Amino acid sequence: MAVDGRTVTYQRVGGLATSERPSAPRLCLLGRFTLDYGTAAVDVGVAAQRLLAYLGLRRHGTRTVVAGTLWPDATEERAHGSLRTALWRLHRGREPLVRSDGDMLSLAETVSVDVRALTDSALHVVDARSADPGLARHLLFAGDLLPGWDDDWVLFERERLRQLRLHALDALAHQYLAEARPGLALEAALESVRTEPLRESAHRAVVAVHLAEHNVLEAVRHYRVFRSLLEQELGLAPSAGFTAMLPACAWVDD
Repeated sequence: MAVDGRTVTYQRVGGLATSERPSAPRLCLLGRFTLDYGTAAVDVGVAAQRLLAYLGLRRHGTRTVVAGTLWPDATEERAHGSLRTALWRLHRGREPLVRSDGDMLSLAETVSVDVRALTDSALHVVDARSADPGLARHLLFAGDLLPGWDDDWVLFERERLRQLRLHALDALAHQYLAEARPGLALEAALESVRTEPLRESAHRAVVAVHLAEHNVLEAVRHYRVFRSLLEQELGLAPSAGFTAMLPACAWVDD
């Protein structure tokens, strides 16, 4: 089979197609769960998906903690049995994706995880205020974490990642604005607004960009939309600091 100009021979291993020289595995948890070896997606089954997702997010865990978290309604014996089955399915016919160090489980070092890349990008932007284009792409175009998964441990990680990304988007908007790149600053600010419509800091970033470009009418219009939304949803008004950003206060109060 030809792939990117190269001839790749596939063989059946454990009921799945893999190449004779498999690429490094890539675990994607944003948007939807996928496990890829180069251009080939691999189906490992629901239980193994949950195990990989847990280790991709939490990085490591003891067998007892992992089994109890992934199969909370099962007896301890059945939970450990399910864990052993998931590990067997991941190990058969290929380089192991999960490493075991005594009782501790973690992903193999060869497995890349998109959530970790996003987290690293967000922390870099928040800490260093870096607007590197590669980091910005991670932040602007990230999908939701495992949509449709409603496990408690997934919900916690989803919210943690959402909050980190929001802070990074705010920092990115201010950094771009300071660098006189208003188009990119507005893109980052609006993505933050889309992610959390009631977040004042995101709306303030949008207004700051409009004011920097002397688009006072756009700034006032956006302020009014946010003020109306905040009143409808929470019965609150924007902060005094936000209102003070607008130079034409008479327009704001109309």
